[in-house]
Amino acid sequence: MDKNGDLRSCNLEELTEVAAELGEKPFRGRQLFEWVHGKQVRSFDEMTNLSLSFRQKLAENFQVSGVREVAKQVSAGGDTAKYLFALPDGHVIESVWMKYRHGNSVCISSQVGCRMGCTFCASTLTGLERNLTAGEMLSQVYEIQRETGERVSHVIVMGMGEPLDNYDNLLKFIRLLSEQKGIGISQRNITVSTCGLTEQMRRLMEEHLQITLAVSLHAPNDAIRRETMPVANKYSIEEIFQACREYFETTGRRITFEYSMIRGINDREEHARELAERCKGLNCHINLIPLNEVKERNCLRSEASDIEKFKIMLEKYGRNVTIRREMGSDIDAACGQLRKQFLNQTDKKPEEVKL
Repeated sequence: MDKNGDLRSCNLEELTEVAAELGEKPFRGRQLFEWVHGKQVRSFDEMTNLSLSFRQKLAENFQVSGVREVAKQVSAGGDTAKYLFALPDGHVIESVWMKYRHGNSVCISSQVGCRMGCTFCASTLTGLERNLTAGEMLSQVYEIQRETGERVSHVIVMGMGEPLDNYDNLLKFIRLLSEQKGIGISQRNITVSTCGLTEQMRRLMEEHLQITLAVSLHAPNDAIRRETMPVANKYSIEEIFQACREYFETTGRRITFEYSMIRGINDREEHARELAERCKGLNCHINLIPLNEVKERNCLRSEASDIEKFKIMLEKYGRNVTIRREMGSDIDAACGQLRKQFLNQTDKKPEEVKL
């Protein structure tokens, strides 16, 4: 049972235990699961097939965690929306909805802030406040699905925070998200990002999940990586690639490398050649990302021509590579930007903020 009494963080077994603790029969746990995760209700009053006395006991002892929309920005094309959500304790987090031909994707946050310190990212500007619970991660998906009226088919854990730095809650989130009696999103449609915490990567591969692991690489060698990613002082690039090889051998799931293109730092042809050599023999996909510039950071986006040259060089060496399609560049799409605007208005309550 979640220590905060949050039913949205509970699986079927735990909800069955909750029912038993309150003097109810086991099948009430299944009904609870259907309400919390299947129908995604936000209050006990909505659980109409439960007795009033049972609902009252639930309300006295538990809660259904949720998020409340504070602000929303929609791209000019209408295919991307960025949400600023408030948590019950007053913290705010970000999520992004993206509409594709193949379905709707949601990118969620796993922490309030981040402690990894990457020099091109807005999420790390205020450090780490706390981890999100499994229920708070789920609530981002549920609320966006409710607000848009459209089913979410793909979930990416690549928003604020380092997901593997919140390992236990992340694992529970994945299992609840893919539970068929709940929202039922296939694990093959779930992507989890990491900046390369190799111990946790090895823990994750032993779970034998069918998710996609995306490694935020952003450099072809340790020297450049240490300039932009403090985590590189602990985990060498060779250690990360070894963990990736083991991950693929154990799970059979192809690795994705995320590579933000930073002007004059990691975008030269010699960097492409070095990256291609690093990836030799590994079943992987390289995703080149035009950098979303953050005004508080000094990193600039690579020129479009340099990104294209980089891609061509990787392809020349037979590497599988794409340039990420830009979505939402007109709505503060860089992770952490919308939250930063909110925090800059510290004298206001969430409902008073205009973004």
